[in-house]
Amino acid sequence: MSTEPSAELIVEADKLQLRGRLDARGAADIWAQARSAVTAGCVVDASGVDYCDGAGSALLFDLIQRGARVDGLPERYAALLADLRPDEPLAVPPPKPHGLADELADFGKAISSEFTLTMAFIGVFTADMARIFTARGKIRWRNGFAVASSAGADALPIIALVAFLFGVILSFQSAVPMRQFGAELFVADLVGLSLVRELAPLMTAILLAGRTGAAFAAELGTMKVNEEINALVTLGLDPFRFLVIPRLLAVALIMPMLTVCAEVIGLAGMALVMASFDVPFATSLHRATAIVGFSDFFGGLGKAMVFGFFIAAIGCLRGLRTGAGAAAVGESTTRAVVSSIVMLVVVDGLFAVMFYILGW
Repeated sequence: MSTEPSAELIVEADKLQLRGRLDARGAADIWAQARSAVTAGCVVDASGVDYCDGAGSALLFDLIQRGARVDGLPERYAALLADLRPDEPLAVPPPKPHGLADELADFGKAISSEFTLTMAFIGVFTADMARIFTARGKIRWRNGFAVASSAGADALPIIALVAFLFGVILSFQSAVPMRQFGAELFVADLVGLSLVRELAPLMTAILLAGRTGAAFAAELGTMKVNEEINALVTLGLDPFRFLVIPRLLAVALIMPMLTVCAEVIGLAGMALVMASFDVPFATSLHRATAIVGFSDFFGGLGKAMVFGFFIAAIGCLRGLRTGAGAAAVGESTTRAVVSSIVMLVVVDGLFAVMFYILGW
């Protein structure tokens, strides 16, 4: 077996000549000598190269990165070298320090991206609902009933407990100072109106955001990590209609029912406290129901329905956007809860402005 080198390197002043075969063996024989001889601005004459494969191209790439210029390489080998993009630096420049303007720009891009994804989500939901109402699509009511049971009946104990405590605490804290003026009877008006218009829908929504919205994000996120959503697509099933729409409709429809339960239980807690201030049950409940009008009651229920829809939508959206790994599922769950609570505050403020304009 021949031990003669398959490639030859000739070093001249500001010039290197390559000859022979630049294959794995030939490139390895002359690589160290070429690296030590090359200088910035020197010319590498490759006109004598008979053969050049990936190893030879890597040698030429290394020399170009060190400041050399390759001339005379046969055209059939020059294309292989050009694919390596030898003129582009390998070293990644360090990131520029971020100033306030850069931080604001990144924040604006993030907000824009979130808005775009939210609009796309709403558009897909609207299109699927239109297909369902035009009898061209079906909805899995069995899944919807299961979600309604999990989000409604299973959540009723904690909602009842918190609503009862809300009624007790709010009425007690109001009755103590108002008793100094002999106006403890009006505590029923205060608690009844605040429960129906604000506290019951908002408290129920916050509990569902931490309970149901987080569960949706974790469930869909785990399905995405386990490639179950991709499996649905492979089977020809629409994941949005199969997984998202039943959850949206179930939570939006169950929220008013939970709100009514919270209102009734909160009023019961208020009546219990007022009884300790020598105000009969019948009087407390009569005052509370007399001050609450139909606009207050149905406005609170409408608000609760909107809250439920957005909580389910945010939980599903965060779940579908989950990345890879268990940590991504936890991050999606956290972001779902935080986004839902921020949404509740914003939407509640918009409802307050709308009710003020409507005179409710």
